[in-house]
Amino acid sequence: MTSSTTVHSPLRLYGRSGELAILEGLLARLWQGDGGALVLTAPPGLGRSALLREAAATHRPRGPVLHATASPDERGPHALPRTADALLARLRERGAARPLLVCADDAHAWDPASRTALALAARRLGPGSRVALLIAADDGPAFAGLPALRLGPLDEDAAAALLDRLARGGEGVPGGADGPGRRPPGLPGVTGGLDPVVRAELLREAAGNPRLLTGLTRRLTPDQLAGRTPLPCPLPGAEGVLAAHADRLDGLPAHTRALLMLAAAAQEHEPAGAGADALLLLRAGTRTGLPRDFLDGVLFGSAATEGFLQRAGSRVHFSHPLFARAVLHHAPPARRRATHELLAALLAETGDRAAASAPARGHPASPGAPVCSGEGPARPADPGDRPALPGTPAAPSGDREALPLAALVQLSCAAPGPDTVLAARLEAAATAPYPHGERSSALCRAAALTTGPPLRSARFAAAAEQAALAGDPDRARALLARTGAAGEQSASPGLAPYVHGLLALRTGPAADAHAALIAAAALLGPYDPRRALDALLGAAEAAWVAGDAPGYLEAMGRIGPTPYDRAFASYRAGMCAVLAGRTEAGHALLRQCLDPVDPAPAALLRAGVAALVLGEVAAACRTGARALAAVRTAGPDALLPQALEHLAYAELRAGLHAGARAHALEGLHAARRTGQPNSSVHLHAVLALAASVEGPAEACAAHCDAALAGAGPHGLAQPATLATWARARADLAAGRPEEAAARLGPLVRPGPRQGHFAARMLAVPCYVEAAVLAGRGAEESGELHAAVAEFAGWTARTADPQAPAQLARCQALLAPAEEADARYAEALAHHARAGGDFERARTQLLYGQWLRRRRRTREARTPLRDALVAFQRCSARAWAERAAGELRAAGEQGPSVRPATDGALSALTPQQQRIARCVAEGATNREVALRLSLSPRTVDHHLRNVFAALGIRSRTELARLLGPEGP
Repeated sequence: MTSSTTVHSPLRLYGRSGELAILEGLLARLWQGDGGALVLTAPPGLGRSALLREAAATHRPRGPVLHATASPDERGPHALPRTADALLARLRERGAARPLLVCADDAHAWDPASRTALALAARRLGPGSRVALLIAADDGPAFAGLPALRLGPLDEDAAAALLDRLARGGEGVPGGADGPGRRPPGLPGVTGGLDPVVRAELLREAAGNPRLLTGLTRRLTPDQLAGRTPLPCPLPGAEGVLAAHADRLDGLPAHTRALLMLAAAAQEHEPAGAGADALLLLRAGTRTGLPRDFLDGVLFGSAATEGFLQRAGSRVHFSHPLFARAVLHHAPPARRRATHELLAALLAETGDRAAASAPARGHPASPGAPVCSGEGPARPADPGDRPALPGTPAAPSGDREALPLAALVQLSCAAPGPDTVLAARLEAAATAPYPHGERSSALCRAAALTTGPPLRSARFAAAAEQAALAGDPDRARALLARTGAAGEQSASPGLAPYVHGLLALRTGPAADAHAALIAAAALLGPYDPRRALDALLGAAEAAWVAGDAPGYLEAMGRIGPTPYDRAFASYRAGMCAVLAGRTEAGHALLRQCLDPVDPAPAALLRAGVAALVLGEVAAACRTGARALAAVRTAGPDALLPQALEHLAYAELRAGLHAGARAHALEGLHAARRTGQPNSSVHLHAVLALAASVEGPAEACAAHCDAALAGAGPHGLAQPATLATWARARADLAAGRPEEAAARLGPLVRPGPRQGHFAARMLAVPCYVEAAVLAGRGAEESGELHAAVAEFAGWTARTADPQAPAQLARCQALLAPAEEADARYAEALAHHARAGGDFERARTQLLYGQWLRRRRRTREARTPLRDALVAFQRCSARAWAERAAGELRAAGEQGPSVRPATDGALSALTPQQQRIARCVAEGATNREVALRLSLSPRTVDHHLRNVFAALGIRSRTELARLLGPEGP
């Protein structure tokens, strides 16, 4: 071993604060005369050397630093012994005067004698030693048993910070380069900033490895980093890290190396992260002559492979993705080709693994929205039904039937270079009903084998479309980054803008999605009418969720009335008529869409939208359930959040709040899994509406905040309206009508801040109730009567069974005293015909409250008691508490209405208890009066009696008495 005293300036380390704290603790003990040893273990590229340099820079002002490296002999001025006793004696001698820090980098690569001496010396450094030994090595067994700190990949924030520094032209490899002294030159700064898609692709490819991230970034041009020119495929710059990973392979047994090669090659035709099929590896290993007991032990038993392979059920995974890439990188080209050809032959023997049914392509609308594009209006259609891209060579006859897609992908991996014929075969095979992820991989391989830039770009765009349908938008964007800049020639003009628009529809501003899809439809129309139709339907959906009725009519107006089937033609014409104000004609057309013959998910979702527009909520629930079953059966994964959202919204309209909550929660998980934040916004709004009935109030507020936070930046007017309505309904349940009226007023009044056109009328009953309970009935009488008149017109047109009862309830709230009884009776009669516990209970609550206000307390108890039972039956806890409070105020006591009071509180009347609790919460007398439908004088009178009964003199004492520490 030899020592080095080379000095390097310290670098800023990203994402290593925890590791640096451990090293600082080791150095602090060393400075106090209590050294020791620590092994920094990690796969190559994660920053072992950078941490050693940082530790050396920190220690240098306090004492000497010895950089130890391996040497075949002990000659030279800085020679160190190669036996443990001599080495330990030499280190103690060097550290006698001042504390000594020894840094041994890449110690796993030292010669066996030096490595053994170093390990033994580290074990024998006891307490009181003035020597600290830092050893950097891979995560193999060379230094097992010593205290170790294993480095993991950088987290997302740290990797992003490092990438930003690299893109700005920062020097060095902060936290990254292995090996002392290896500091690559600074990178050229990126004019205009790093393209977001390129940024995401670099972070994904590097997987938190700082050295790999640096290598990838250094090999791209400024134009590629800025997104002005396409990214290469594959990304260059990983060679150094892969070679370092592959160094561990040489020392493995031949059988292990052969199996690792098979496992790495077998992953090539699988979706990312899926691993390799253990049975396929067993067949391949048997075919290549590997012992059966060895294969059984590794693939199905507990035999080890030096930490390279892990099993999960019937799948075999590499412990780190870079190991698989390193195995393929390390193997000779001839051996790689032979392995891929063997796997292709085995996959061909098993036959076609096509999906049981063709996955649907769809881009459905939000709840209540009118667009569900996808399979096409005439029949279930798949991208496989479309003709090959322009300029694609015809595949040889019979090739598509001869080999399954996985076998063709393996053959493409064995290709030594571009192959026009094989690329065409891959593209043709990808039109079969395979899972979208597999089709995306196949089209990506076809693009990599293509030499002509126009056709290459078109195939990358088609691969991106399949990745989007598979629910992997990040992968789709990365593939789009390889299609070239806007305006470059493509064999499929409009395909890349079309995929950009579809991604924006689920992840970006609705206005951007509308513009992109309108432009894509114009480009696609002459040669790909089916995608052009999907683009127009997607543009219409974007306009719908944004509340842009003219934009919706523009997009739907560009769709010709023929040659689509009758159901789609009726849907298109009916929706356009409704938005144009010809409601009667539109409803007549939409009724022709309620029972679709087409079982495709998009057709069913369109039928559900038509049912909701008509108010046929029961039909919407049935069709939504059918659509969900179809998506779960046939796919695609990207459509699942929308199918669940449609069904949940229909269930809300039908009063099935528990079912709506369950489906919306499942949809929220699906939206997060498939990277669709706009769908998450819609589902948060649905969950807020459910929580405004069932509670708790905190859940409603959290879902409202999440929906509004996402809806604002992306211009999603529909979920914003629904979330605001939900928050107002929760305010009503909690007895805060002033807040509810303030929230709902802008949504239902005419003007620029008006709510979404499909949801405005649904919120009118809540607004009227809130305004009247808040005491605004007299001062806003004209406005309230105008809102009720508009709601009456909507009620006459809709089939919603709750609308007539809600209208009568609104009229009762605004009616003079002599007419209100009859109006409430009319509303309850409508409820009896329509069913639905929640809305009927709300009417009974308001009726009982109105009766109690007129001192008809005996009569008030019956509707209030019925309301309480109904609220309890539908789990509307906050509403049940409000009803129980009204019932107590009406003089009724019982197990279901008695509050939890102790001591002096039990001496108060029910009305006094309600007033006391409101005041303890901070309400003023006027606010209490509005909340409890009393006069301020009555509240003041009761409050004086409360103070006298409890022996207190202030509101502060009352709040303390009823607070968390009081009764």
